[in-house]
Amino acid sequence: MTRPGAASAVLLLLLSCGLLVLTVWAMGVGASEISMSRVAQALWNPSGERADIVVLQVRLPRVLAGVTAGAALAVAGAIMQAMTGNPLAEPGLLGVNAGAAFAVVCALSFLDITGMSHLIWAAFTGAAGAAALVYALGAGPNPVRLVLAGVVVTSFLGAVTMAILMLDVQALDTVRFWTAGSLKGRQLEDVASVLPYLLGSLVLALLFAGQFTAMSLGSTVARGLGQNLALWRGLAALVVVGLAGSAVAMAGPLGFVGLVVPHMVRMRTGAEYRRILPYCLIGGAVLTLASDTLPRALWGRDVPAGITLAFLGAPFFIWLARSHGALRS
Repeated sequence: MTRPGAASAVLLLLLSCGLLVLTVWAMGVGASEISMSRVAQALWNPSGERADIVVLQVRLPRVLAGVTAGAALAVAGAIMQAMTGNPLAEPGLLGVNAGAAFAVVCALSFLDITGMSHLIWAAFTGAAGAAALVYALGAGPNPVRLVLAGVVVTSFLGAVTMAILMLDVQALDTVRFWTAGSLKGRQLEDVASVLPYLLGSLVLALLFAGQFTAMSLGSTVARGLGQNLALWRGLAALVVVGLAGSAVAMAGPLGFVGLVVPHMVRMRTGAEYRRILPYCLIGGAVLTLASDTLPRALWGRDVPAGITLAFLGAPFFIWLARSHGALRS
């Protein structure tokens, strides 16, 4: 009989191989179709031909941004659900999306910053600042305070951002694709500048997986296991900021990844975060990359990944509410 741990490892390996195949395929999809074998050749032994330039300079950065952002958001969503005890929690609950959008719009409107490399840092700073404000307002033994603080800060920053955009049409023109979660136009430099923070946060998340499991069991059980809740909630918030802030800076506010993927993974693995987080990492990358690539492959249209994710995520959310009672009191 196959042990559950071995079966889980085999499935994770198969999913990783699937992600690798999807990644190579995605780099061949676009206005000019490139075969998977040609993509592999461009990655392994480029010769400077047009196909190599398209793969390495246009499609590789886009694919890397989608894979890393999706993985980070899914892991951040799983941690948020453990941290707040709320099965519907996701990274935006900490104000990350709203803070990033607010900072980008301010950089465009008031500082006349237009370069993507600078806007990414504005987004990262705004995401971290908003999350710090939410945590400062909502810190306490009751995780509901954190949720309420997130709602207040998100609503306020969202309203101010919309007011600025209504008065500055040029800023609206520049930021509209980013706010829709578009991966188009990303450069390797953009991804490389944020990647160290994202990877560092992922490593911490995997190292802290056991503590997240204890946290997800509720405050009473966590304290009974000797966990310092205030300390670990603070560390969890820092990890979420690093993950979600990096992802939003690269790819914009991609919705539903941090909500849908952890639920799908939990149905397969149970409540142990040492299993949940690796599956979320792969699952988030697959979902985001597929959402960005499938519209181009099926209809020849470049639809922002955030829009496709909304179409996929909303029905799942409704099904989740009806089947599992996630929204029932």
